[in-house]
Amino acid sequence: MSPRPRLDHVRRPAILAAAAEVIRERGLENTRVADVAERAGTSAPSILYWFESKGELLTVALGFAEERFYEALERELAGIEDARERMVRIVAGGAGEGDYDAALWMELWPRALRDPELAAMRAELDQRWRRTIADVVRYGKTRGEFEVRDPDGFAALLSSLLDGLAVQIALKDTDVTPQRARELSLRFAERELGCELRAVA
Repeated sequence: MSPRPRLDHVRRPAILAAAAEVIRERGLENTRVADVAERAGTSAPSILYWFESKGELLTVALGFAEERFYEALERELAGIEDARERMVRIVAGGAGEGDYDAALWMELWPRALRDPELAAMRAELDQRWRRTIADVVRYGKTRGEFEVRDPDGFAALLSSLLDGLAVQIALKDTDVTPQRARELSLRFAERELGCELRAVA
């Protein structure tokens, strides 16, 4: 068995970042491994040695993008004491103002319908998103800032709303700008949580 190609000049994160960029721009069907290699500054055989298919490359690239999203979000939330401000940050991130990558998700969703491995990944990532929201709600309840009775139910509704709006933003719908999505989501959250959020936005 031949040794893995040396990637001293191209670290794995660089390959995944390049893959995410190309897939985002062209879609998975129109993405060639050669395109990713060129963007990453390496060779197609090197990438194919690490990833067996474009589908695997999409899966790993999305996982990489999600980790970057949560690392940035968790750092920011850790520096915010007020639960209302934390919720505003959650909404902002889901409404296109962070590293949330709706374009990659739109490539994953239809494939997850028929691919058990992608379906499992989709479920795991969605559960993490809902859990992140629900944890902020529980934190707010302990501080007396939120009145919602069902944090998990709220998380399911808000995450679905944000995902749907993110799709419209990715499609460049003129009626759903990031600012409009943020306003609608904050209005919904205010009604469900029983507090004012736009004042702290």
